[in-house]
Formats: sequence, C-alpha cells, structure tokens
Amino acid sequence: MFKKILIANRGEIALRVIRTCKEMGIKTVAIYSTADRDSLHVRFADEAVCVGPAASSDSYLNIANIMAAVEITNADAIHPGYGFLAENAHFAEICTEYNVKFIGPTPEQINKMGDKITAKDTMIKAGVPVVPGSDGLVKDFKTAQKICEEVGYPVMLKATAGGGGKGMRLVWKEADLQAALEAAQKEAKAAFGNDGMYIEKFVEEPRHVEIQIAGDQYGTVCHLSERECSIQRRHQKLVEELPSPFLTDELREAMGQAAIKAGEAINYEGVGTVEFLVDKHRNFYFMEMNTRIQVEHTVTEEVVDYDLIAEQIKIAMGERISGENYYPQMHAIECRINAEDVYHDFRPSAGKIKSFHSPKGHGVRVDTHVYSGYNIPPYYDSMIAKLICRARTREECIAKMRRALDEFVVEGVHTTVPFHRQLMDNEDFIKGDFTTKFLETFELKPAQPKKKKRGH
Repeated sequence: MFKKILIANRGEIALRVIRTCKEMGIKTVAIYSTADRDSLHVRFADEAVCVGPAASSDSYLNIANIMAAVEITNADAIHPGYGFLAENAHFAEICTEYNVKFIGPTPEQINKMGDKITAKDTMIKAGVPVVPGSDGLVKDFKTAQKICEEVGYPVMLKATAGGGGKGMRLVWKEADLQAALEAAQKEAKAAFGNDGMYIEKFVEEPRHVEIQIAGDQYGTVCHLSERECSIQRRHQKLVEELPSPFLTDELREAMGQAAIKAGEAINYEGVGTVEFLVDKHRNFYFMEMNTRIQVEHTVTEEVVDYDLIAEQIKIAMGERISGENYYPQMHAIECRINAEDVYHDFRPSAGKIKSFHSPKGHGVRVDTHVYSGYNIPPYYDSMIAKLICRARTREECIAKMRRALDEFVVEGVHTTVPFHRQLMDNEDFIKGDFTTKFLETFELKPAQPKKKKRGH
C-alpha cells in the first residue's frame, strides 16, 4: 500500500484523485503554481507544495521542482492525472530513478504508443485493424504523392508526434498536397519540435469511438466497453457517452477484443484508452492509444460502477485484475463545461466567478474544482467542470441532462452551458445521427434573455 501520493496535476482531476486516495486511506500531496494558490485541490490535499509561477513550463511541467516536492514530502508514488506529464516517458523514467512509483504504464509502453508510427506498426503486428496509409514517415513530397495515389484521395496528413489536432491537414486532391504537407510540417515542428509526418486514408463520415481498457503487471488485460466521442470541435471533445448509439452488441465485442489485443501487444500496465475511427459501414480502425486516465473516464465509472482511479492505484501497487470484461447496463452522457464564449467562436473566458450553482439530484454528477469567488486563471485549459448524467435509457439521460443544464448557474464568465443545452434539443443528436463533423453544420441559436423575477 502506498503511504503518500503526490498528484502532479491541477484542477478537477487532482481533486478527483485526492478523493479516491482519502477513501483508500492514502495521504496526498498537491502541487500548485502561484496562479492556483486558491484552487480546491490545494485546500483538500493533506499537504501542498508550490512548484513555480503561473506558466505551465515553470510549474506543472517543471520536473526538477516536482521531484523536489516528492523529496521534501516523502511521497512514495506520483499520480500524473491527464495532460501535462501524464504521457511523458522521460518523467516516468525519472520517477523510477528516484524510486517513486509512477502510477501508469512503463516508460517503454508510453514510448511505443506515443509515437504514432511505432504504435501503428505495433497494432498491425497484433492484428488490430488500422487505416490504410504510409508504412512509415513520409520523407519528401514525391513519396507523399505516390502514397496518396495508392490509397486514394481524400487523405489525412498527420504529425507522428502530434496531438490536439496540431500538424494535421485534410487533402482532397493532389493539387493541394504539397502546400498542405509543408504547412503541416511547419506546424508540427513549432508545436512538438518534430516535423515527422505520415499519411492515412481519410475515413469519410467517421465516428470517434474509444475503448477503455485496464491491464495489470502480470499480462492480464480487460475492457470496460466504449465511449462515443464524436461530438467534438477542432479535434477537442465536448460530449462523451456510453453506450454509443451507433454500436451493435457484435461491434462492441469486436472492438473490445481488438482493444485487448492492443493492450496485450505491449503488456500494458494501468488503465488506458484505445481510440478508433468507425466508418458509416461500421468498419473500425485503430487511431491511437492514450496511456493515461481520460477526462471522460467518469462516463465509464457511472455506467459500469467502477472506480478507475482506484484501479490505477491498485494496479500500480501490484494487485491483479480479474480479467473480466464490463458491458453497459445504464446510459451516461458527459458535457464538458468550459469557460468559453460560445457566441464568439468559443473564445476563452477567464476571470472571477461571481456565482456558481451546480445541478444535483438522482443520476447527476458534477466534477469541478471551481466555486463562487474563484478566479479562473488564463494560463491553463478552459474546462471548469464536467457534468455527467446517468439514466436507464438514452432518452431518459438526455432529459435528465436538459434539466441539469437548466439548473447549472455560472455568473461572471461565459461557459459552454448554452451550447450543450441547445445540443440536447437537436433532432440529429437525439436520434444518434452524427459524426465527428457534426459541429461543422450545427447552428447555435442566439442567446435567450434571462427571465425576470416577479415580486409581490
């Protein structure tokens, strides 16, 4: 059993880890930047250490300062959360050198899945379906031209070290290839310090469906069903749900087994997510593997009644998993509540929250680190809360989400609540008829004036 875990993260995920640790009887250490001094994860941890100024590079990405915090607090494990250093193999290696357990996969496993080309080659050898495309990195324009002719347009150019939509370009015809390749390489070089590119056949009318897996240190891997993540903007997810309204029982089983093969291929240790593209004919293709806990892990927890953070910690302590696969018995939907102005191209909206009321009731969960009077710093991701609703059917879940969104009050900053509320009334969304391109044609209605209160 770990005695003390340092959480190398911030916000709601840091608070989420603290809660599970308290339930398990494990002491916690929060790290924070000067901008996060008043954040709830700092308040509720057993100890807290400031690791630097506001900029992530000087605080949450500052490995030297984080390891210094480990030393002065005598923490024996680190939970990286998601983002920041969660998929940084170098950080995991340093943890090993300091004799501190990194709660997650090994550095080798992170490296194998972190590089897109290596990951694709690994999946091909494991028998997991992949999107047709280049066998390796594309070295020059002539090579790219030849590959595109072989797989057929449209194609997607992707950065091998990419993430968050950076270094990606969709090319519909040969005349646009060279300019797109050069632009993608330039963007990838600036974002990741690596301009390596590969090419994949573009899957038209795709859905983004991921499979949650867990693997122990003894080679056992299981899956916990899927999450539908197709409602996204610029490759950033906004809504996730389980089960997917598109999957059949047969497809769920096939994708689950493919995800297990992916985990077994690298002897995966910890919880992780195997992400797939699914075309309109229900063919599925490996896209990437996230070797960490996901933002949307809460959806899985609500449907299969499984504490994924606790499972991460138990696996890191050397416990065996049962190997049992889990299937949906309920329905859950998560809406990411971001501090963004949806009426001005989702522009970030930092500032002081004057009033905050989160919805409650049966089947309603809110994971958040903010409160009335909290100052949202402009330095980090704009997500301030996750609203998760659970019900017996998708129809009941959507109705519950409508009610919960109507009850969600955040004053002082703009949020994505109005967008989510309109989405829940959209006929195509209600029918489950959407792809990753859904928001390209979604029309946001003008803001409604607030109702006036009547007095006596």
